[in-house]
Amino acid sequence: MRDCLIHAIRRIALVLVFASQWGCASWSYYGQAVVGQAELWQRQSPIATVMRDPQTSPALRARLQQAQQIRDFAVRELGLPDNQSYRRYADLGRPFVVWTVFAAPPLSLSPRQWCYPIAGCVGYRGFFTADSARAFAEELRQAGDDVYVAGVPAYSTLGWLADPLLNTFIDYPKSELARLLFHELAHQLIYLRDDSGFNESFATVVETVGVARWLADQANPQLEAQALALTQARRRFQDEMTNTRILLEQIYTSTAADSEQLTQKAQVLKAVQERYRLQQVVAARPNAEHWFRQPLGNAHFVAVTMYHQQVSAFNALLVNHQGDLERFYQAVRELAQLPLGERLQRLTALREQHHE
Repeated sequence: MRDCLIHAIRRIALVLVFASQWGCASWSYYGQAVVGQAELWQRQSPIATVMRDPQTSPALRARLQQAQQIRDFAVRELGLPDNQSYRRYADLGRPFVVWTVFAAPPLSLSPRQWCYPIAGCVGYRGFFTADSARAFAEELRQAGDDVYVAGVPAYSTLGWLADPLLNTFIDYPKSELARLLFHELAHQLIYLRDDSGFNESFATVVETVGVARWLADQANPQLEAQALALTQARRRFQDEMTNTRILLEQIYTSTAADSEQLTQKAQVLKAVQERYRLQQVVAARPNAEHWFRQPLGNAHFVAVTMYHQQVSAFNALLVNHQGDLERFYQAVRELAQLPLGERLQRLTALREQHHE
């Protein structure tokens, strides 16, 4: 009994520490994080148990089996952590596991940040209920910020806890399920405090190369065609966002008065929303339509850019190591050890190399 109690206390302590990555020094905030994580513990079961349950549908049983094959591939072929993450399943009865709030000033693309003991400074804050996220977003909006609330299907506890498979993403197309698992496991492998762009870009490269190798291993033309269509749509989405971000940066660095900058900003954002409405390409990624349900603002571009700002640099680094992931991971760890200024210089040089 004493050992069980100690184990429970340790688990709660881990949640309290990890929860700090999302919130301020508010015990009410920590409390919602503990309750949210506890719900995951309560609802999750080993995959084998779910598979044997007669109430489990054939479709879910097949998806869980596929997820385990992807999980095994991640360890065997990608060198990603071999632990208990994604070896259990939980149905939360809702479409997202957390809701994340992004914010930025009305005439800036620099994200608001919150700093915490484990994750360091990050450009978002997450909540286990949509209402809590929206209430916090409204506070920021009333203070003058552009705000975006994003439903998130999965998050990583960075190896502190065993992350389960969830109903929020288990029905993704197979290649997208693989992409998500590879991305989240990459965070467990390497994570740098105070640099969300570094972390997300690294994980994005790992997911991309991982999916490519997984598809080659599957040797399934239909699956490859589906994955290619999703990748092309994602690229169109990213190109549009990159081009729009450039236009916004030009506006915000101009000498025009604030009122004129706001007018120009509104015109740019209206145009991008109209293009996407007409082209009907919001299927660029799972739940992409959620991106357009809220009025576009700078916070949207903070969310997108975070995942891609250093991708070309990491791609160049991977090429430099002939696609050898073990050597690539070691090079990334060495980059992470550099002081910020030196690290940025190195990433800039790699990015320029990629575009040569």
